[in-house]
Amino acid sequence: MLKNMQKNGLILGAFALAATSLVVGTQFLTADRIAEQQRNELLRTLNELVPANQHDNDLYADCALIEAPSALGAAKQPVYRARMAGMNNAVVLRTTATDGYSGNIHMLVAVHRSGTVQGVRVLQHRETPGLGDKIELAKSPWILSFDGKQVRTENDARWAVRRDNGMFDQFTGATITPRAVVNAVQKAAWFASENTDMLFTAPANCYQEPSA
Repeated sequence: MLKNMQKNGLILGAFALAATSLVVGTQFLTADRIAEQQRNELLRTLNELVPANQHDNDLYADCALIEAPSALGAAKQPVYRARMAGMNNAVVLRTTATDGYSGNIHMLVAVHRSGTVQGVRVLQHRETPGLGDKIELAKSPWILSFDGKQVRTENDARWAVRRDNGMFDQFTGATITPRAVVNAVQKAAWFASENTDMLFTAPANCYQEPSA
């Protein structure tokens, strides 16, 4: 019986090793493809927020890592710059709402050089399907309610959901999620409007090649 147990253990171990090797091998072989798909999706979203008639530069490459955790929700966040014929037109900031109902909500916030929000898109979240996921444009047009809005002061009271006497709708049965998004967009837009020169002149350093 002991020999049978040892034999079965060896067989199970061999299967586990083979399965692990297969998973690792598949991940290695598909890593570049996944990274390319993510890059293409990001580019699609950037060009959706800042259309072609507003930039002639490479939005993906013209990117600076900015340290502003209180404004953007993380230690460092990428900021993409849109320029046309040498003129600074808009910035697209990645920001993170850390107070979502089910965790972090990662977004892109496009802000025109005038301080007006051009658009917002959610990149990743874990909010409740059918409720909090209405922050996705594919599920609801709610995220478009930021278009054309401007943050007048750092504590602009209008930037809140209607339940908090603000100008943005909440979702039926879900207030925490839209409240978190509104708060994060307000902080990002205000940061952009107050730091325009710095954001456009910061060195492009998001995708530097590792030194030899």
